[in-house]
Amino acid sequence: MIALTGATGQLGHYVLQDLLNTVPASQIVAIVRNPAKAQALSQQGVVVRQADYSDEAALTAALQGVDKLLLISSSEVGQRAVQHRNVINAAKAAGVTFIAYTSLLHADTSPLGLAAEHIETEQMLADSGIAYALLRNGWYTENYLASAPPALEHGVFIGAAGEGKIASATRADYAAAAARVIAGEGHEGKIYELAGDNAWTLSDLAAELSTQSGKNVVYQNLSEADFAAALKSVGLPAGLADMLADSDVGASKGGLFDDSKTLSKLIGRPTTTLAESVSHLFNVNK
Repeated sequence: MIALTGATGQLGHYVLQDLLNTVPASQIVAIVRNPAKAQALSQQGVVVRQADYSDEAALTAALQGVDKLLLISSSEVGQRAVQHRNVINAAKAAGVTFIAYTSLLHADTSPLGLAAEHIETEQMLADSGIAYALLRNGWYTENYLASAPPALEHGVFIGAAGEGKIASATRADYAAAAARVIAGEGHEGKIYELAGDNAWTLSDLAAELSTQSGKNVVYQNLSEADFAAALKSVGLPAGLADMLADSDVGASKGGLFDDSKTLSKLIGRPTTTLAESVSHLFNVNK
């Protein structure tokens, strides 16, 4: 059986839909925090089991009978290392034989502060004795498109990435890779550096928003401190604002760039372009 954590999350949802195209629903275990959110999955025949990243005993129970586990990294930055250790310990206790983990692009050399917990988790996997693969995901295009509405309203897209190239892809693109690896064979010991085919800068994003909206949007580069302060001023929690600002500065240093096209090779199709993602954003919001 194949299990995945965070099955009802933003990435897990896409992975599950991909898996259902090739794997019988009865052979998929969706590990969720809140089973009420997974009723549709149960109706499709997916095995839904409740467990929290922080509850090793519940995770061990949820992983009984599971051969392969997709460990989708926890969303709780700062708690990830402890939570991932719980999952890995539970997997070992339950007899899981393979884990695929969603890490960070070039985690071992990344300038992003987010990399630390991913590196720690990668080491845990190396020490676990369980066969594993690393899915080192780059940035989600959706991370930046969430800022498109205020940018269109004010005519300014703010950030701290300078002219750093961002080789992003959509969650659906990364999910397709995860589904292929966890359902396939021969991925043990592999490290996949996953990123979009076509890199872009925040100036390029502002230009794309202008082209598709008919409104003039310009990119304004801020210092890390000023960008973090701006995010906090519109209500973002301090930790999240600081993380986003740090990640932008990391992008300015090349932390979100990769031109290997490993992702498109793995999924067998080109990754979603920035223009396609912006177009989808406008169509969804009509």
